[in-house]
Amino acid sequence: MIHSLFLVNSSGDIFLEKHWKSVVSRSVCDYFFEAQERASEPENVPPVIPTPHHYLISVLRHRIYFVAVIQSEVPPLFVIEFLHRVVDTFQDYFGVCTEAAIKDNVVVVYELLEEMLDNGFPLATESNILKELIKPPTILRTVVNTITGSTNVGEQLPTGQLSVVPWRRTGVKYTNNEAYFDVVEEIDAIIDKSGSTITAEIQGVIDACVKLTGMPDLTLSFMNPRLLDDVSFHPCVRFKRWEAERILSFIPPDGNFRLLSYHVSSQNLVAIPVYVKHNITFREGSSQGRFELTLGPKQTMGKAVESVLVTSQLPRGVLNTNLNPSQGTYTFDPVTKLLSWDVGKINPQKLPSLKGSMSLQAGASKPDENPTINIQFKIQQMAISGLKVNRLDMYGEKYKPFKGIKYMTKAGKFQVRT
Repeated sequence: MIHSLFLVNSSGDIFLEKHWKSVVSRSVCDYFFEAQERASEPENVPPVIPTPHHYLISVLRHRIYFVAVIQSEVPPLFVIEFLHRVVDTFQDYFGVCTEAAIKDNVVVVYELLEEMLDNGFPLATESNILKELIKPPTILRTVVNTITGSTNVGEQLPTGQLSVVPWRRTGVKYTNNEAYFDVVEEIDAIIDKSGSTITAEIQGVIDACVKLTGMPDLTLSFMNPRLLDDVSFHPCVRFKRWEAERILSFIPPDGNFRLLSYHVSSQNLVAIPVYVKHNITFREGSSQGRFELTLGPKQTMGKAVESVLVTSQLPRGVLNTNLNPSQGTYTFDPVTKLLSWDVGKINPQKLPSLKGSMSLQAGASKPDENPTINIQFKIQQMAISGLKVNRLDMYGEKYKPFKGIKYMTKAGKFQVRT
């Protein structure tokens, strides 16, 4: 299936390669580099690129392209899911998945790739199994391995590999038994000039951190499970129970994992948590333009809108700006024409505004279109879709665990047209 894997950094250099079946020349990546040059943004590179003898399937994570080389036709999502699993494993092992971290732990990286793929086919991709096979690197273990010439590969077969729940190892013990769930929703929206919503959708995930002794069986129920129309589960979830009762029933993996991801696309269910009042004008024949922007919260159920960052790509004819923010700081790059306003937290009693003038090139014609405004924000303790966890129950073990649920909404691609 997967013949080779190339890791390409943001500069376009291949800094790591791994081959399973036969060595594929680096020159195959030239097709990928051509597509990269044609793409306007790094994330716009096509995920599947056909070449005369191969298919290149890639994902972009942490500013690194993971490019898999395929010689026969396979379902692209199968390969993409595997590549995401590789990135998640690196992050779990090294704390971060960066070029520096991969180079510093290159031996462990090759050991992991060797176990995760057998002759080009996925084998062990669960973090619990991999950690029993290959011990995560520590400073002491690295020093000992350097002196003795030993490796991080374990002596015994993982206990979970032979069980009916391969994602959970046997004999797990904790002094503090706890289960935390994070409901994180990302809202993508396009708002038109008059403030009406053109498109709006929510991408949500429930991430879990479960540290429970033994083999617990958990059930998680929601107040309004019908909101979840397009759902992807971790393999531990019993799908038939979900279909019948809309209850999540599962034996959890040990540690951190993504329980489910979901998508809410019907616009009447997507509340827009911020509004923008704007007045951006350019007069014909004038060397001055007017820029006025005011932000405010709406439909946030009293929760604070935090970490607000507003960016806008101004027209090429703008030479400089003279703006006055009522809150936060702004910067304008006269070369890239990017305006950035770091607002911080929105106070509903005193709405933040950015007002002033723009200097234009003398004699330049009026810009064809007004700039778009991109907004980033976070809202703690709120899921914008209205999703709420009803209760979490545990069976199969006698102790009483500590349970916690946290909600967060953040902006994905949130764009306002002016």
